[in-house]
Amino acid sequence: MSAAASHQKPAVSGTLGIARVLELPAVAAGEPEVLGGADLLGNPVRWVHVAETPDLAELLSGGELVLTTGMAFGEAGAGVAGFLAQVRAAGASGLIVELVAGADRERGASIAALRRLAGQAGFPVILLHKRVRFVEITEVVHRMLVSDQLAALERSRTIHEVFTALSLQNATEEGIVARAAELIGAPVVLEDVAHLVLGFDAGPEPDAELLAHWPERSRRVGYLESTGRGAGEESWLQTPVGIQGQRWGRLVVPGELADDEDATMVLERAGQTLSIARLAGRDQKELLHQARAGLLHELRQQHALGEGEVLIRAGALGLGEAPHYVPVVFRLDVRAGQTPTGVQLRERALLDALNAVVESARATALAASLQSGQIGMVLGVGARQLEEPLLERICRQLAQGQGSVDWSVGVGRGRKNVKDAAHGLEEAVQVAETVATFDTRARPFYRFADVRLRGLLALMHEDARLRSFAEAELAGILDPLDEPALELLGLYLKHGGNKSALARTGFLSRPALYARLEKLEDKLGVSLDDAESRTSLHVALLWRDLGRRH
Repeated sequence: MSAAASHQKPAVSGTLGIARVLELPAVAAGEPEVLGGADLLGNPVRWVHVAETPDLAELLSGGELVLTTGMAFGEAGAGVAGFLAQVRAAGASGLIVELVAGADRERGASIAALRRLAGQAGFPVILLHKRVRFVEITEVVHRMLVSDQLAALERSRTIHEVFTALSLQNATEEGIVARAAELIGAPVVLEDVAHLVLGFDAGPEPDAELLAHWPERSRRVGYLESTGRGAGEESWLQTPVGIQGQRWGRLVVPGELADDEDATMVLERAGQTLSIARLAGRDQKELLHQARAGLLHELRQQHALGEGEVLIRAGALGLGEAPHYVPVVFRLDVRAGQTPTGVQLRERALLDALNAVVESARATALAASLQSGQIGMVLGVGARQLEEPLLERICRQLAQGQGSVDWSVGVGRGRKNVKDAAHGLEEAVQVAETVATFDTRARPFYRFADVRLRGLLALMHEDARLRSFAEAELAGILDPLDEPALELLGLYLKHGGNKSALARTGFLSRPALYARLEKLEDKLGVSLDDAESRTSLHVALLWRDLGRRH
């Protein structure tokens, strides 16, 4: 099916109103005058019926536009009131009157009565000042009604096919929401029961303020158990998502629409498709995690969004405005024999615990998976001086709740806006990966200032020049590999080049130690008594150790 076909939105059955009928040339030729019910000209016309008898109860079934020449009005319009009452009681949508030519006095009396009573009829009453052909009016209107009904059926079939295909293709929630917005031609938002945005599409005319203060605005719109417009300042069209009794969100169109009936049909099918997607194995948390991870991914790109849009979207995902934001990364330690599924389960457990701890601390954050085994978080802080105590509290509570700490925490530099803080996640990743190489971790979290030389080497680890330098420094014991020599060099440098201190550890007897060190110097081609040589060798060993741990 072509894209053009999916964009077309024909009139839905029952949406042909009286106002549209009055614009038809066949009716306009009679110079119609609305005598009453001008505010009800939008009444839908189900059919057209010509009536010349006051007994209409058995002839109408409701929704008809009645045409009459006024023959049932009687002398001097005595039957006008009764006729109007009969038409209204039968459920007609409106009445068009063309008074037949006759004695001017009789015709004038009927018109006067009609004018007097039309305002009390409770439905549209239209007077034609010139004669028209009723058969032409009924023919045109009936053709339009049939055409609209066929178009509505085609539209319904199109919508059904679109969302059936999305279900079969295992489409993402974002894809389903985007298709709904395309079909409606307006923004569509998917939110959870806490009014956090799981997915959205801004529609054909993107509005930067679409998600501004979303949770607060959404809470003011009544939640319905069926499709309709909620109460409140912003009466959004909405449909619940999820099976009866287990609603986990809703789809909303936050704005006015030209055709609620068509949008309702699209929203309901989109909601059903989302429900099926969840029943197929997706849960509410997964949707929220995906939405948050998607935003963090966007923010880390060079072509990131503008700060205003970032604040709006982050706020819709739970990150409130704050004067200071801090990038934080949690890196899970590698476990022997750990499967990818096991890493994912550990990561999800840590992420859920982190969100719970942040909430208990009454803080605001945007946390999500960056990649397998890594969780990124932009933490909102009330003031810069509160950064340290808040981080310590979060890390301490997280450690207590998990029983044992099997992750490292890297913290980047705090920033005044979310966008810059998100860019700092790269720095936090480097710190966390460096800390993962430590034998012991004395601090709950680390910054670059805490990892020092090891942190610098971690940043430059992939640099070909550093690789060449380190391999050249250790060439004498790496080619071929001499593990005992590497161990001895590491211990010697750990003791700051103090041979006596190394001997006191009981590693070797003094004569044997001195002999081994002389042999090591011969292999390396440098003097271990030289401070610069020891520094160069230490850098080379750190680089090699980082590479092995990575």
